[in-house]
Amino acid sequence: MEQMELTGEILPGIPVEVHPFPPFLPETARVLILGTFPPAAEKRAMDFYYPNFQNDMWRILGMVYFSDPDHFRKGMEKAFDPTRIRLFLAETGIALGPTVLRAQREKGNASDKFLHVVEEASLAAMLRQIPHCRLLITTGEKATEIVLHQCTNPPKLPRTGTSVPITLDGRDLLLSRLPSTSRAYPMKLEKKAEMYKEVLLQAAPPDAGLGSRGAGLDV
Repeated sequence: MEQMELTGEILPGIPVEVHPFPPFLPETARVLILGTFPPAAEKRAMDFYYPNFQNDMWRILGMVYFSDPDHFRKGMEKAFDPTRIRLFLAETGIALGPTVLRAQREKGNASDKFLHVVEEASLAAMLRQIPHCRLLITTGEKATEIVLHQCTNPPKLPRTGTSVPITLDGRDLLLSRLPSTSRAYPMKLEKKAEMYKEVLLQAAPPDAGLGSRGAGLDV
């Protein structure tokens, strides 16, 4: 991943961690979902984005596209199936990437509130690999702030559930700030799924070759 200049000083006495996952960038992606930093290795149920079994990202996408919050679950295990997830993302045109390349955990947990950003990830470098992308989705305030930091003439921070036009690396895009998929964010799963559905099914509708799984979904 392309490196940028350090965006924050290194705090003494706290390890600097590097984001463990490279961006997932299908060439035909129309949407790029951006978060910040994954939990520590011992909290991960797989080696892919949103790996904590308590995080609801894959339940939400299961509800949006398949009407099933357990669609991406790995059998009866408390884990998700990264192979199934990657195939779905590639077929549907959804890319995933980090906004933070290097960081320090001030409290040792996955909370964005206590995540000290040492180096931002280069969003321009990601976008150059997905030329059809016109929508960025952020899953929290810190990720949204970092996107705006890398924009040309950035707008004000949008409220959760709203979208704003932006320009990044010379490309005109739409930035949608959606609620965090962490259970620490105080919103019912069904409401989160409704908000993600409204944005995703317009920008990345189910592939026609994959049947009618996106039609008439109730989330």
